[in-house]
Amino acid sequence: MKIINFKAMIVLLLLAPFTLLAQVNVSGVITDDRGETLPGVNILVKGTTRGAVTNFDGEYTLSASPSDVLVVSYIGFETQEITVGNQTRIDIVLSDAAVQIQELEVVAVGYGDVRRRDLTGSIASADLSEIVKLPVSNITQSLGGRIAGVQVSSKDGGLGDNFSITIRGAGSLTQSTEPLYVVDGFPLESSNLGALNPNDIESIDVLKDASATAIYGSRGANGVVIISTKKGAAGRPQIEYNANVTISSMAKKQELLTGYQFVELQKEIMADDEVFAENYLRDGRTLESYRTEPEYDWQDAIYRTAVTNNHYLSLSGLQGDLQYSASGSYFNQQGIIVNSSLDRYQGRISLDQKLMDDKLRLRLITNATRTERNGADPTGGAISVSHALMYSVWGYRPVSPTGKDLMVELYDDAVEMTEDYRFNPVLSAYNEYRKTTTDNLSINGMAEYEIIKNLKFRATGGYQLVNYTVEQFNNSKTKTGFYHDKNASYRGINAYYRQNNTNRLLNENTLNYQYRHHGHNLNLLGGVTFQKENFYSHDMTSTFITNEIFEMAGFGRSSATPTVGSSKGGNSLSSYLARVNYNYKYKYYVTASFRADGSSKFSKKNRWGYFPSASLAWAFSREDFLKDSDLITNGRLRLSYGETGNNRVGNFDYRGMLGTGDTYHYPFDSNKQISYLPTSMQNENLKWETTVQYNVGVDLSFWHDRMNIVLDYYVKNTRDLLLQADLAPSSGYASAMMNIGELQNRGLEFSIQTNNIQTNDFQWSSSFNVSLNKNEITKLNDDQIAMTRSIYWDNKYRTMPAYISPIGSPAGLMYGFLYEGTYKKEDFDITVNDNGVQVYTPKKGEVVYSSESRPGDPRYRDINNDGVINDDDKTVIGQGHPIAIGGLNNSFVYKNFDLSIFFQFSMGNDILNANRMVFENPQGKRHTNMFASYMNRWTEENPTSNMPRSKAVGSQEYSSLYIEDGSFLRLKSVSVGYNFQPAILQRLHIASARLSLSAENLLTFTSYSGNDPEVSTRDSVLTPGFDWSPYPRSRNYSASLTLTF
Repeated sequence: MKIINFKAMIVLLLLAPFTLLAQVNVSGVITDDRGETLPGVNILVKGTTRGAVTNFDGEYTLSASPSDVLVVSYIGFETQEITVGNQTRIDIVLSDAAVQIQELEVVAVGYGDVRRRDLTGSIASADLSEIVKLPVSNITQSLGGRIAGVQVSSKDGGLGDNFSITIRGAGSLTQSTEPLYVVDGFPLESSNLGALNPNDIESIDVLKDASATAIYGSRGANGVVIISTKKGAAGRPQIEYNANVTISSMAKKQELLTGYQFVELQKEIMADDEVFAENYLRDGRTLESYRTEPEYDWQDAIYRTAVTNNHYLSLSGLQGDLQYSASGSYFNQQGIIVNSSLDRYQGRISLDQKLMDDKLRLRLITNATRTERNGADPTGGAISVSHALMYSVWGYRPVSPTGKDLMVELYDDAVEMTEDYRFNPVLSAYNEYRKTTTDNLSINGMAEYEIIKNLKFRATGGYQLVNYTVEQFNNSKTKTGFYHDKNASYRGINAYYRQNNTNRLLNENTLNYQYRHHGHNLNLLGGVTFQKENFYSHDMTSTFITNEIFEMAGFGRSSATPTVGSSKGGNSLSSYLARVNYNYKYKYYVTASFRADGSSKFSKKNRWGYFPSASLAWAFSREDFLKDSDLITNGRLRLSYGETGNNRVGNFDYRGMLGTGDTYHYPFDSNKQISYLPTSMQNENLKWETTVQYNVGVDLSFWHDRMNIVLDYYVKNTRDLLLQADLAPSSGYASAMMNIGELQNRGLEFSIQTNNIQTNDFQWSSSFNVSLNKNEITKLNDDQIAMTRSIYWDNKYRTMPAYISPIGSPAGLMYGFLYEGTYKKEDFDITVNDNGVQVYTPKKGEVVYSSESRPGDPRYRDINNDGVINDDDKTVIGQGHPIAIGGLNNSFVYKNFDLSIFFQFSMGNDILNANRMVFENPQGKRHTNMFASYMNRWTEENPTSNMPRSKAVGSQEYSSLYIEDGSFLRLKSVSVGYNFQPAILQRLHIASARLSLSAENLLTFTSYSGNDPEVSTRDSVLTPGFDWSPYPRSRNYSASLTLTF
């Protein structure tokens, strides 16, 4: 027994030195979440009696091993447990035990972060925990309806379609209304979020009121979206892999006339039995034969069930003082239209290094993306209805009277007029080569040095390169490449190439000072910034190419001289900025900022703009009369004022421009000499559009964060709107861009988040938001009472006003005749002339559109009661901008399962359904199919119908007949997930695993008859809610697997 004890003593003595060597001195400073040091904090090595207590300055030192866990406790604060690891310095921030989690959330405010409880402006954050559950290529797709005051829209459901964000209503009529996007500190005036992988995004904060956005000065009028990407995670290296597959199909198919109904309509239109028989009653066919005749479903032929694959792999961790993160992804999406696809290749690296005892911090973030989009745009900016893809899909004949296979025929041989040219949509989609490639490279670097305690200098630099390439080739089996005497767009075998190159440079230098003493908390920020952008573009068009076998390589083999164009430009911005944040005892807050911007886009006399802001906040829940309340646990009142600008003008708009062309020449020495003539007037008085915004808001939390409410009311007044002003003939110009207009937006935002049930096994939380906005034009050009806008979607409507924006009313109101149904037989005295033709004479008091009007033609209201229907009777017939938008989300968690259900809604907006203007209105065109709804048209057998007859006079007008309510409630997404048990995963060396299923666009409750109510194919402030030949929105079903190692 003695021998055993002696051996044990020897072993312990031998191990003791190694144990001592493994221990290191750990030191640090402990502060509260306000940054004030805490004396008397207990730090104890868990499971032992070894520990330390902080001194008056909050400092401590103790010995510990890497495997030890430090237990940090202090009365009134949350206890923390921290593993030592390889750290020798551990600074710790303790949170007030009474402070709610939401109050401690950090929010980006531009050139810095603050805790949510210290906000004085209106700033909202996206809940990424819900958004990342959905497989999207662009993060903005998932923001719609989730943030109060933020409207997300796209022209349709197209592949890679840009999603535009409008914050608190449009602040401009003619310039961009997109917010400023700040990605990892780099300001971008146009959305480039498709270059970011949603899995790499750590936070999205939306700055809405001017007190928050004024720090960005001339670019803050439309709001600011701040996006921060993920940094390296603390601890051991972590590998994450995510795989997703999505099945997509068309959400709604357009109902069309059947073959029999189509032929029946042709008989009605032709009104000549012999002509009708020649076209449709061949080979013994009768009208009844078409009830069983084989039919072509062009929608089934052009649409498909599409598959999307998305793979993401990342590595992150902490090595000493270096945080690192690297990721790569591949996204492949088939379009639901045949021969369309989207591919994205993306890689990203983030490095964050601390040096010199944490006095110096370095950061480098790089992101590279290539996006390739294939396939034609169905809307395509078409200037004729026959150019749009959906015209042929919906309008192509569903039956073949001759028995030939229409599916392999290039064009409809029944075409009789150029505006009715129908090309086989399937062959066109397969033979048109359309490829758009976007290469995006961004490099952001930062160095931050603590000069003295609480005084830091930060220098940032950034570079971004965007290369955009478009390639198009149309062979002899495409709409523009196939010769037909009715094909007005024929250009022979043709090709087009364009390349745009944009590069941006950024340098920002700021000083930040923090001071805290006896309840006084002060933060000072000052800085200078410089940003420069250069742009270069060139394009080439080649027509009547002699041989199509070489495709794009045969660009120069043309019987016609290729046309070449190019352009270049650039702009720069220099700025000075300052901000002061002060609060006393975290009860009373004052924030003020000032920015001066100098832009090369304006002349020297107006080059500089100055943008101040101020805001106040009172945390009344911290007052003695509420601080112990269990009902209101957080309450804050906010007031703010600020001025911001919109510099989204052209680089040279203030300069007089020169132009050249075939009409600009003069003879000299018997030769034609090219000359240059002024095309626009110089205006050195051009300046920023300026927005002055007032905001009052209240934040409330009840029952310790069980219910959180945010309510804001705002008024935005924009002056110096850039509009085209008519000029006197003596000036030599018809019009010029000037600062002459004024616009106001007023709105109310409400959001509520509740934790309904919270138990160990089950949690249920809900969030709801609604935003109401009303805009009003308060001033236009001298003597101008309204602006009108036409839409060039077809030659017939090229100059016909479709929208009007009058003073005292919202922008972008739909404009046309008030439709009152159709004329009936009783509205006319009907006689028969000598030729046996019926003559229709309007009865006394009846006002008709034309002397040719007859029963079944459209009846329009005589607004001014002058007995004549003309342009003087046109009026407002609809409103394209919604009155209210919002969303409702419910999240459920039961043990390892979770379920999220999200609804999105829009109310009060109308849609101008131009599709019905063509497919419920043959306008005398023969052989063109119509919507199924056209079966309800006026006929002799259906004389009470209020849908115009097939040869209606006056039907080619914008009227309230084609205005529909665009309000909707959409079940936007449903996702269900399961997190696997750690005990199962440990045996497989997997840290975590999650399997999820999701669905998008499942149900839409709307009265709109079109494919989708969330549409605006001519997306503009002045022309909202226009629907023509959109890319169909898809319904998506997804499965995802996420593994962490």
